[in-house]
Amino acid sequence: MTTNAPWVDELTFGPVLRRTAQRFGSREALVFPQAGVRLTWSEFDQAVDRAARGLLAIGLQPGDHFGVWSTNWPEWVILQFATARIGVVLVTINPAYRPAELEYVLGQADLRGIALIEQFKASQFFAMLDEVCPELKTSTPGTLHSPKFPRLQWVVRMRGNDHPGMLGWDELLARGEQVSAARLEEVEAGLKPDDPINLQYTSGTTGFPKGALLTHRNLLLNAFYCGECLRLHETDRICVPVPLYHCFGCVLGTTCGAVFGATMVFPHETFQAEATLDALDAERCTTIYGVPTMFIAQLEHPNFTHRNLSSLRTGIMAGSPCPIELMKRVTQDMGAKEITIAYGLTEASPLITMTRTDDPIEKRVGTVGRVLPGIEARIVDPQTGQPLPDDQSGELCCRGHNVMLGYYNLPDRTAQAIDTDGWLHSGDMALRQPDGYFRITGRFKDLIIRGGENIAPREIEELLYQHPKVQDVQVVGVPDRKFGEEILAWIRLRPGMTSTDAEVRDFCRANLAHFKCPKYVKFVESFPTTVTGKIQKFKIREQAIQELGLQDVASIETA
Repeated sequence: MTTNAPWVDELTFGPVLRRTAQRFGSREALVFPQAGVRLTWSEFDQAVDRAARGLLAIGLQPGDHFGVWSTNWPEWVILQFATARIGVVLVTINPAYRPAELEYVLGQADLRGIALIEQFKASQFFAMLDEVCPELKTSTPGTLHSPKFPRLQWVVRMRGNDHPGMLGWDELLARGEQVSAARLEEVEAGLKPDDPINLQYTSGTTGFPKGALLTHRNLLLNAFYCGECLRLHETDRICVPVPLYHCFGCVLGTTCGAVFGATMVFPHETFQAEATLDALDAERCTTIYGVPTMFIAQLEHPNFTHRNLSSLRTGIMAGSPCPIELMKRVTQDMGAKEITIAYGLTEASPLITMTRTDDPIEKRVGTVGRVLPGIEARIVDPQTGQPLPDDQSGELCCRGHNVMLGYYNLPDRTAQAIDTDGWLHSGDMALRQPDGYFRITGRFKDLIIRGGENIAPREIEELLYQHPKVQDVQVVGVPDRKFGEEILAWIRLRPGMTSTDAEVRDFCRANLAHFKCPKYVKFVESFPTTVTGKIQKFKIREQAIQELGLQDVASIETA
């Protein structure tokens, strides 16, 4: 890895994109095969300008919060850079959310506006918004008044049929024609690198998600150092099948592309193995991103051997513990010989450590790499907080340019996550080897990671407590070959009640994003406890591994 000074430091998103457009204007910036969209860096820069002027035209100002609720779609990326250009905080909303989850974020994030698509498969986004905000259907664009969401004024339709109260995307751009280029430049010039620009919701152990507030500097430096680790160049083409609402997509994907002038290729609006393989082949991608489940799906696809993947050089596997044998298959069978592993969390913008393309193979597949420049990391005893020596497992903490400003409107939670010396506590167990490489050894916080999605067991438990038949419930993660972890619910029913797995799952599916619904349900009379009555979730997990025959999966070695 080179030690180039980060040219993006002390800049905001607007000047970074303008410089890339000036340097690489005729090169492709954005490719969405499904939408039939291809934009050069010059065209993308102009599209961002038009959208930014449209947002100014409807009265948005620096510091306002604007949400985007959509699958991967061209307007999503344009909005990301347009909001950043005028200092509006983009609130990224998971497209798998159900109405209760949407309602929480709309209120907690203090949204002034939201952009969304009409539907994708069974998810009816307009209908869900109507359900939680019925005033929309009787309003006109810009006149929305909702007692539940007092700040929400604007709803923008990114794609789909006309809907009362919504402004169409083309109408937004048309309104922007009345805003001068000088006005846009004036707003952009007033922004600072440490201004917040992104609010990303992440599941914690407290049930409902917390919004991590991230700055221009957080994201630009993380993207810069990530690209340095990958040895990115403007001739690279990054395949981004991971979701944009997540840091993986909108920092390591789009922001990285903008910093290095590399082309961003989005195979499909959600992950599909065949579409990803098609894009790798047809678009001659050099770089592939994904969580372990995505790589498994591609390697095991029946048409895998019929694709020409000879252009692949590097990429990132992250988001979940990475099985060492899978990393070897990606280097050998997919040909991504310089594939890397990255580790981090949303609160760290997201990367803390990463392997480098020139690391020895055993380091690239067996560790999560070294700390990125400008970041400190240490391992501490989770009980005492004291630093631990090399080769001892403890909690991984970091400090530096990657640490979030805090959780939005949750000062107590922020104080729990970031101590008075500025150390962000990850909640992950790790050890540092004497050579400076880190290995993740486990988690002591109550969190399930399924296919790259962070899931708070308490959120599922709190929902199931609302079921009239449920007296008590404990939710844990159990090992899974495909997703890394799956969800198990142990349920104690009220006296005289009976239920079925299907009834429990249907209840969850109606109220939670699909990935939070339990795969396994077990009805029990009691839970394992300590002598003081505290429930021992690790024993539930151990018993489930035996009963479900998951011993082989539990023994898979990860970095």
